[in-house]
Amino acid sequence: MSKRNTLLLLILVLLLCGAFTASLMLGRTVMSWSTLVLAFTDYDAGAVDQLIVRTERLARAVIALAVGASLSVAGTLMQAMTRNPLASPDVFGISSGAILLVVLAVLMNPATPLVVLSLYAVGGAILAAVIVYALGSLGRDGLTPVKLVLAGSAITALFASCTQALLVMNDSGLQDVLFWLAGSISGRSLEHVRPLLPFIVFAGLIAMSLGRALNLLTTGEDIAKGLGQRTLLVKLLLGGLIVVLAGGSVAMVGAVGFIGLFVPHMARGLAGNDYRWVLPFSAVLGAGLLLLADVAARLLIQPSEVPIGVMTAAIGVPFFIHVARKGGAWS
Repeated sequence: MSKRNTLLLLILVLLLCGAFTASLMLGRTVMSWSTLVLAFTDYDAGAVDQLIVRTERLARAVIALAVGASLSVAGTLMQAMTRNPLASPDVFGISSGAILLVVLAVLMNPATPLVVLSLYAVGGAILAAVIVYALGSLGRDGLTPVKLVLAGSAITALFASCTQALLVMNDSGLQDVLFWLAGSISGRSLEHVRPLLPFIVFAGLIAMSLGRALNLLTTGEDIAKGLGQRTLLVKLLLGGLIVVLAGGSVAMVGAVGFIGLFVPHMARGLAGNDYRWVLPFSAVLGAGLLLLADVAARLLIQPSEVPIGVMTAAIGVPFFIHVARKGGAWS
């Protein structure tokens, strides 16, 4: 099994490299191989095509890769921690909480630096996570997957309504926050997101080391405790990682939904149920899918562009319905 998964993961990494290259080459202007190579080996600041590759497209590719991997890993952690196949940052209200506070910060001060916005995003994610967990724990049966989904759906709707109310009260600020509402990688530079990338990479690396702990946790809390796992500390660590990964992603690109929902199912379909493999599979698959979604967003309605959040929703909504009908099964 490990040899098979190693080979599959290697193939996926190669496909990811292909998607990254396609992101650099394709768009309103199709770049040639020579332009792409020269942009990184013999850069000429006077060559417009090389400038586009080095500034706009490289930034978009790096951001899509980081956000796709982050949201997918966050979704995987959530599904394992809650043992709920419908768990993801956007379904459980974490993304909407982050967006609400980001929108509030932008409306108060449109010049708010991205580093400060990321703190607002993380704060909103924490607020949503705490409320959903508290609501899902109410009642005689305590915390259950069904109550978590219901609580997450309710909080998502509440925070979305609050966001719309803020915009109605200050419609002049709509253009300033449209980026976060629709979800888009367009217009972001590496300078804007560089302060966030180390935190996301660090959180991702910690998540990759928790495969064995997740395997124990998914057997059931009583069994995990019997085998010596300190489940409360593990859950707190997982919650912190989810908040950093999801909140940081929202701060960078806004509302990109459903990646954290369906990618973990794809990863388990390929790698099995061992989270030591599911986590890296999720990261690679999520990064590749968001890169391809960004390329498709540029090409569909040229010269305009479809928000990348619309592209992921077009894939994710039918998948969500399919998984719900199957009772949480992948197929």
